Amino acid sequence: MKQRIETKCVQAGYTPKNGEPRQIPIIQSTTFKYDTGEDMGKLFDLEASGYFYSRLQNPTCDMVAAKICALEGGTAAMLTSSGQAANFFSVFNIANAGDHVISSTSIYGGTFNLFNVTMRKMGIDFTFVDPDCSEEELNAAFRPNTKAVFGETIANPALTVLDIEKFAKAAHAHGVPLIIDNTFPTPINCRPIEWGADIVTHSTTKYMDGHGSAVGGCIVDGGNFDWMANAERFPGLCTPDDSYHGITYAEKFGKEGAFIYKATAQLMRDFGCTPAPQSAYLLNLGLESLHVRMERHCANALAVARALEAHPKVSWVNFPELESNKYNALQKKYLPKGTCGVVSFGVKGGKDAAETFMKNLRLAAIETHVADARTCCLHPATTTHRQLTEEELAAAGVPGDLVRMSCGIENAQDLIDDILQALDKAQ
Repeated sequence: MKQRIETKCVQAGYTPKNGEPRQIPIIQSTTFKYDTGEDMGKLFDLEASGYFYSRLQNPTCDMVAAKICALEGGTAAMLTSSGQAANFFSVFNIANAGDHVISSTSIYGGTFNLFNVTMRKMGIDFTFVDPDCSEEELNAAFRPNTKAVFGETIANPALTVLDIEKFAKAAHAHGVPLIIDNTFPTPINCRPIEWGADIVTHSTTKYMDGHGSAVGGCIVDGGNFDWMANAERFPGLCTPDDSYHGITYAEKFGKEGAFIYKATAQLMRDFGCTPAPQSAYLLNLGLESLHVRMERHCANALAVARALEAHPKVSWVNFPELESNKYNALQKKYLPKGTCGVVSFGVKGGKDAAETFMKNLRLAAIETHVADARTCCLHPATTTHRQLTEEELAAAGVPGDLVRMSCGIENAQDLIDDILQALDKAQ
């Protein structure tokens, strides 16, 4: 029976057999016993499915990854220890020293720094393009050594809505996959694979967990990109891996599984960015109510955005669901059910006024976090994006007066009342 996404939030990923635990079990073990070395050897050769060491794979983590895979409509998925690890793996799995990647400028500051600083030190070059660029400008950014295109469905914190089809069309025309970070909308509000994305990443720390309980990430393969058709561009997937018994991933696992198998067998083996089974268990608890919470997050954010838009001490409001927003048309196309619970806005008086406003909030806490059941806020230019120059901040859509408010699932009027009293005290 075909299940709708709300049912998948609750049921997907794990089906207990007779007498087995109803809830996903926590397999809190580093290692797994086998009767013979031959049995274990088959696992190392990827000739049999199973587990031998939780640095690579763990049953609890795989059950939760399978649920997220089902929600996104993918063919294979893996959990990582954080969203940063997921984005790093998604790119490094196919781009090595001497390669090139195209990314939207409008992405999370931590991801921008990962690409622009750390991965450049590894020899991977990046070109950052305006998400609103023309098709001609986007196509001009490609090089013979380009290996991927990266963007965020809804950028954090700029709230840019990416034209996924435009970016997918350009990526595929040049024989490379499109990687989309879908953290803010979650698959409840957008499924990028249906719009042409090939790989989808998440910081599960945000809405998927939803309660500030466990840091984590996830990578989902859409199973549509034909690696062997572009074999010369992706030797890591399409030629024998000498570090893993000469396996050619694209041949052995096909386009549906090659990407995730390689990321597990190579990257997770070597970097060990695996989540704890306990963290995966907590993530699953959040996933079970994701469809209910996202509806409330979006409704609260829209109510707050409208109240802010009408306030004389607010210079501007950025929320894609507002009719006045420049991304409203793209929102209606890609995210008709809603966007997320995050609203960005500017307080008249600039940075100092913004800090005074946040200091006087009573319900909304100042946190280096977002997308939680509890409302929180942040001044990105002096926190999450403080490593960027003024020019980079402008390119990322993060002006100095920007306040990012993540609306939780409290009563909407209580949130508005808190905002209004804090604005009254802002100078």
